[in-house]
Amino acid sequence: MAKLISAPPKFTHQEWAYSNKTNYNNAEKQRASAERLIDESERLIDETDEVTKRTQRDVNKKFEQRVHDVTFWKDELNRKLDDTKTEIDTLLAYKTRLQNALEACREPLAIVNQCLLFREGRVAIDLVHDDVEKNLLKERETIQGVMALLQRTLDQTTEQIRVMRSRRYTLEKDLTDKFAALDIDQDCRELRDDNPHLNFKSGVAKIETNSVTPEDWQKFTNENILKTERDRKNAVDLRAVIDSLLETTEDDMKKQVSDTNLAFRKRIGETQATKSELETHLAKVLGQIEEMEKNIQNLTKAIEDKVGPMKLSQTRLDARTNRPNVELCRDPVQYRLINETAEINASASKLQATLDEAQDQLKGLIRQQQTLEEDIDIKSKSIYVDNVKCMGLRQSINIMKF
Repeated sequence: MAKLISAPPKFTHQEWAYSNKTNYNNAEKQRASAERLIDESERLIDETDEVTKRTQRDVNKKFEQRVHDVTFWKDELNRKLDDTKTEIDTLLAYKTRLQNALEACREPLAIVNQCLLFREGRVAIDLVHDDVEKNLLKERETIQGVMALLQRTLDQTTEQIRVMRSRRYTLEKDLTDKFAALDIDQDCRELRDDNPHLNFKSGVAKIETNSVTPEDWQKFTNENILKTERDRKNAVDLRAVIDSLLETTEDDMKKQVSDTNLAFRKRIGETQATKSELETHLAKVLGQIEEMEKNIQNLTKAIEDKVGPMKLSQTRLDARTNRPNVELCRDPVQYRLINETAEINASASKLQATLDEAQDQLKGLIRQQQTLEEDIDIKSKSIYVDNVKCMGLRQSINIMKF
């Protein structure tokens, strides 16, 4: 037991002095180190505070710049969106003009086809491929060509409206994102250290993987604006084409309708003049028929008038054959009676031949009368078709400006 408990060691005075000095020195070093740390802490506090404030100022400045940049592009998008909406409304108005112009072509086309159908009702020699028919066919071709061109342009306009609406959607989407981003950045810009709603958010100090660079961000919006502007220019060019097209097609159709109407008037005048000439010839033929009928009556009477003299001459000759004996003489009387009979026969034969010819002529005149009457009837029908049916129908043609 006595070996387990030993007395504490004793030190020399030198060791005691050295220990005290060491403690003094260590304490002095520790105090100096603490003073330096305090000084360093104060400096660091001041420095970090300045860095933090400077950083916050820089962040706020960058927020200001960011808000300015977003505002700039937002305003640009707003202007382009307004332009796009205006252009869409204008295109819709132009589309309506095209639709109205296309619809307005249907009636003139139906009239042209009806006129061609009416003119198929002409008969005989008047069923001719004349200038009127040529102009009607050309008019139909012109209207059909105009309708095809209007339809193609209408399809282009519809497609351009679709494109502009797509651009409008893109701009609205981009603009909506800009408004959202601007609200967020403006709110962030207004936040201060003493805001009671500030909280720690772990894991936010990072770059999102789906984020884009400022260059890509600017390029995205700029390309949207450039594409929209390009398509808007295409829309403006298309509207210029539509204006020119509507004016040109109106002029072409009006000119062709005018040419067709002129051809109708000429043809109607020509047919009326021909009908008048035929009626004049018919009157002459009718007069000639009347004269020929009188002539036949005169010839018939003249032939009948030769019967008495022929009977007389033959009776005399027959009576003289009864003269007795030598009195049956071939005297001048006998010869003259024989000649008289021959002359009467010859005259009757000539009169009969002339009568036969006159009757043939009368038949020819009657045939010609029928031919003229039929031709006049044909001309009357043609005039009715062209002047009454066709021109009456064509009065409703109205080529309007759209």
